[in-house]
Amino acid sequence: MNSLSYVDLHRRVSSDIDAEITAALERLGPSAAQVRRSISGLLGHQQMKYPLSVLPLLVHAAETGAVEPAVPLSAVHVLWWTSACYLDDLADGHGAHAPEGLGTDEALLASVLSGQALPIRVVQAQPVPDAVRNALTGEIVNCWIDAVEGQLRDLRGDVENASRDAVAAAYRGKSGAPFAMITAMAAILSGARTERTELWREFGDVFGVLWQLFNDQEDLLSGRDEDLRNGTVTYLLACALEEASPGSRARVLELGVAARRSEQARSQLRALLLAPAVLRRFEKDLMAFRDEAYRSLDELGGGEPYLTTLRQLVDQAAGMHLS
Repeated sequence: MNSLSYVDLHRRVSSDIDAEITAALERLGPSAAQVRRSISGLLGHQQMKYPLSVLPLLVHAAETGAVEPAVPLSAVHVLWWTSACYLDDLADGHGAHAPEGLGTDEALLASVLSGQALPIRVVQAQPVPDAVRNALTGEIVNCWIDAVEGQLRDLRGDVENASRDAVAAAYRGKSGAPFAMITAMAAILSGARTERTELWREFGDVFGVLWQLFNDQEDLLSGRDEDLRNGTVTYLLACALEEASPGSRARVLELGVAARRSEQARSQLRALLLAPAVLRRFEKDLMAFRDEAYRSLDELGGGEPYLTTLRQLVDQAAGMHLS
C-alpha cells in the first residue's frame, strides 16, 4: 500500500463514519426524537475543518493493517469534539452562534449527550469482549475529567504568573487528553499490549499539544484574534512574557487586558507576539514537541504506510506559519 494523505483516507471512509453516527442516533429509539434532532443539528453546525477523525483509523491500522474496525472510534472522535467545540464557544462567550433551529439551552443539552452518553453508547454497541468494552468506556470518562481540568486552567489562566510550562500543562489537558484518549482507544481495540497502548497515549498527548499550537497560529493568521479577544493565555503569549524585560512585561500584560475591548490594543499586542525573539522561542519549543512525537512513532513502529501518514500529520501540526 502506498502512503495515503489523511485527507484522502477521510474521503474514503467519511460515509462509513457518518453511517456509524446515524446508527448510534437511531439506536436511541423512538422516544428520543428530540434528542436525535438536536444532536443532528449540532453535528451540522460544528463542522470540523480538519478531518482528524482518521487518527484512530491510522493507529489501529499501524497495529493490525486494518482501518475499518476502528470506524466506530472515529465516530466517537467526531461526537466528542462536536461537544467540546460547542462548549468552548459557550465558555468564550460565543453562545449566540447556536445551530439554526436550536436555542442555546437546547444546543447545550445536545452537546452534553454528544460528548458523553452517545460515545459511550457507540462503544457499548461494539461486538468486543467485556474487558475491552469496559476499558474503552473508561477512556471516555477519564478523558472528560482531564480535558475539563485543562479547560478550567485555561479559563482561569493567571496571566500575571503565566509561563510556558503552565500553558503546556493546560494544553495537555484540554487538547492532549482527547487525542490521547482516541489513540489509546484505538490501541486497546487493536489488541495491543499495555506498554504499546501507553506509548500510543503518549503520542496522542503530544500531538494534541501540537494541534493546539497549530490552532493558536491559525487564529492569529486568520485575523479572528479570538484568543486576544478572550484574554486567553496562549503559549505564544507566555513566550512573549518570558522573553520580555521587566519593564516591557508590564506593557504586554496591560495590552493583554485591553485587547479584550480595543482593536488598537489587539494590533499592538499582535505586534509584540510576532517579535523575532518571541517567534524564535516559540519555534524552538514547537520543534521540541514535534521531535517528541517523532520519537514516540519511531519507538512504536508498526505498519509503515500508516506511520508515514501519522508523521505527515505531525508535520502539519508542527508547521511554523507565523513570521
